[in-house]
Amino acid sequence: MSATRILKYLSLLALLAVLGGAAVLGGAYYYVAGDLPRVDSLADYRPPIITRVLAEDGTVIAEYSRERRIVVPVERLPQQLVNAFVAAEDAQFFSHPGIDFWSILRAAIRNVQAGGIVQGGSTITQQVAKSMLLTPERKFSRKFKEAILAYRMEQKLSKEGILYLYLNQIYLGHAAYGVQAAAENYFNKDVQDLSLAECAMLAGLPQAPSRYSPYSNFERAKERQRYVLNRMAEEGYISADEARAAFAEELTIHPRLNRHIAGAAYFTEQVRRYLEQNYGEELLYSGGLEVHTSMNLAMQQAAQAAVRDNLREHDRRRGYRGPLRVLAPGAIEAFLAGQRDALGSQPPAPDTVLEAVLTGGDERNLRLKVGGWQASLSRNEARWAGTIEVVAADREPRGNAEGGGRTRLPLGSVLQTRLSKVNADGSLVLSLEQEPLAQGALVAVDPRNGLVRAMVGGYDFSTSQFNRATQARRLPGSAIKPLIYAAALDRGYTPASIILDSPLIYRQAGGTEWRPKNYDDKFNGPTSFRDALAQSRNIPTIKILEDIGVGYAANYARKLGIESPLPRDLTLALGSAAMTPMELTTAYSVFASGGVRHTPTYILRIKDRDGRILESIDPADFPAGVGPGQRLLRPAPERVISPTTAYLINNLMESVVQDGTGQRAKVLNRPVAGKTGTTNELKDAWFIGYVPQLVAASWVGHDQERTLGRQETGARAALPAWISFMQEALKELPAEHFAVPDNLEFRPIDPRNGLLTTEDADHMIIEAFAPGSAPTRYAMDQPQLRAQDFFRLDLEELR
Repeated sequence: MSATRILKYLSLLALLAVLGGAAVLGGAYYYVAGDLPRVDSLADYRPPIITRVLAEDGTVIAEYSRERRIVVPVERLPQQLVNAFVAAEDAQFFSHPGIDFWSILRAAIRNVQAGGIVQGGSTITQQVAKSMLLTPERKFSRKFKEAILAYRMEQKLSKEGILYLYLNQIYLGHAAYGVQAAAENYFNKDVQDLSLAECAMLAGLPQAPSRYSPYSNFERAKERQRYVLNRMAEEGYISADEARAAFAEELTIHPRLNRHIAGAAYFTEQVRRYLEQNYGEELLYSGGLEVHTSMNLAMQQAAQAAVRDNLREHDRRRGYRGPLRVLAPGAIEAFLAGQRDALGSQPPAPDTVLEAVLTGGDERNLRLKVGGWQASLSRNEARWAGTIEVVAADREPRGNAEGGGRTRLPLGSVLQTRLSKVNADGSLVLSLEQEPLAQGALVAVDPRNGLVRAMVGGYDFSTSQFNRATQARRLPGSAIKPLIYAAALDRGYTPASIILDSPLIYRQAGGTEWRPKNYDDKFNGPTSFRDALAQSRNIPTIKILEDIGVGYAANYARKLGIESPLPRDLTLALGSAAMTPMELTTAYSVFASGGVRHTPTYILRIKDRDGRILESIDPADFPAGVGPGQRLLRPAPERVISPTTAYLINNLMESVVQDGTGQRAKVLNRPVAGKTGTTNELKDAWFIGYVPQLVAASWVGHDQERTLGRQETGARAALPAWISFMQEALKELPAEHFAVPDNLEFRPIDPRNGLLTTEDADHMIIEAFAPGSAPTRYAMDQPQLRAQDFFRLDLEELR
């Protein structure tokens, strides 16, 4: 056969092959094209984004998301960042129609050689198609669909639009989706503030985010960064000198971003529960809500520190329970080796809680080891554990919590400690610690508007998520008394009223008797209304409650904000009704506000991802009225008691601080009102106190009710946390007096009998009275009381 005919046949075969290939491609196109997703949907790009919770000053205090993404408009993306990604991932991006045939050919050859798909050759447009419109399966059919979609995307979207999708959608490691989240994660920066070196490091991540992670593989990340900078120089985006300078730039890789602010967990969990209940999980974790809260971040962190420090101090007063465990001599080195692996080569930060192994001691210090560090613990610092005796490893350990004043620590004891400082030689200075057994809560509210400024529900949220500020109903003890005394003021009592503090016996069903008593087991005889509250006398309070009526007092407590069930008997006077710290704070806030009740609120405003307000406490946020899907968050404030009654109870509770059970609070050196509370067997300790701008309640107790210990009253166990918190919280608030109503009357009174006296009398005090309630008789006109009158004083005779 001639060469011409052979050439003719070969040409025909080639034509048939081309036509056959075209037919196959065409058939394949029509086979898959009909089922492909529409690229039009990408024009309305609404990916899952994070929900952010903000403190009052705008600080982000918590984030909730399944994919941590913050969408950034394309105009906010720095050009260097765009150039870095294009150079590294798709150099022909701005010129190809969505498909780079030369890249596909190179990848195809490589895949044939490998016997499978090992290289993609995908353009940025194809990566967007795969990420947003297709499944991630590695098949030739998926690559074909990807190419078709990429071509269609180029017809529908601009190059800038495709970059916008790509740079916001791409996964860049450690839960960061998109360049903004990655910039925050790795460099703690806004994407607009990234340097060239930082842009290049981010652009090196898409190929393998875990392999090139700056956290775990910094050297590999630097290698990849060098590749990106070189590619940028080759493509003419930067000069070779700029590439070298960027590579030499020292980068600071920040710890992985934790947007849950320390000390705020109980507050933010309250917000999270509200969002999940009202908006559902999908919107909470993917919808990009913006939640503005009432939290004052400085107050919140002060509250958490106050609760924790107070519980540690209480626990120390109960004694040291001994080491966590004792290691056998052969197990010590393995324990320390595990610590070295976990802690790394850099010393921990001060205030970190560490487990330390006891290796010896002298008359001044205990010697310990933590990982690879030598450490010391001063015996003087640990004197709360009594006299510490270091003994051989085979001896039994013993703490001093059960008395005896001595602690026995065998060598190899594992002690819970706190890092105080790191010495210049690298050794550690430790203090002795132990996890408190008791729990505490603290809640602070602005009485002028009901905004919750701080909320702590326990010692450590990571070990117990139960929020004792809002969920734990505990007996308030004497902290209930101001509610009863306020009710009595509205029933005709005055601060000068005299009540007989004398024994009471109540016969009960079944023939039993109830003999209530005062905390000190003493009876003081004639006692003024003011002193009875200041000194927290039980007997006068029971008599007042009996006089005004239990039903009346219970209803009065209801209007102040107490929602928990209340007993309809005289034990109410002693705090037999379990209630939450939030409820008591609400009731006391009525007094501080001058008689107005505000519903406690911790959320100010909720916006959706487009900035539309969904909920708000401010009617001004809805100028056109509350529309569909919108809600005004709380009812209007309500006056529930008169300004006069509010002032009188404030003034009475100032006496609690000045002369009564809350005298420690005088350390604030400003007008303060408050009340201690202690329950039977010292199971619960309270202090609720306030200034005109802030009300705070502190509670201490055990989750499984048992005594807090001898003398652990409200003044000793709960008040210190309140003081510590208020000292920080009030730093920026000026000292103010409680507002005095214009119609209030002031008279000179003899406190021994509650009657008028002259202003130069020896025992005179100036007392406040509601209009028309002041006594009209003078003490000098009354006969002297005799001893036998002690048991038959009549209240009306002394008014």
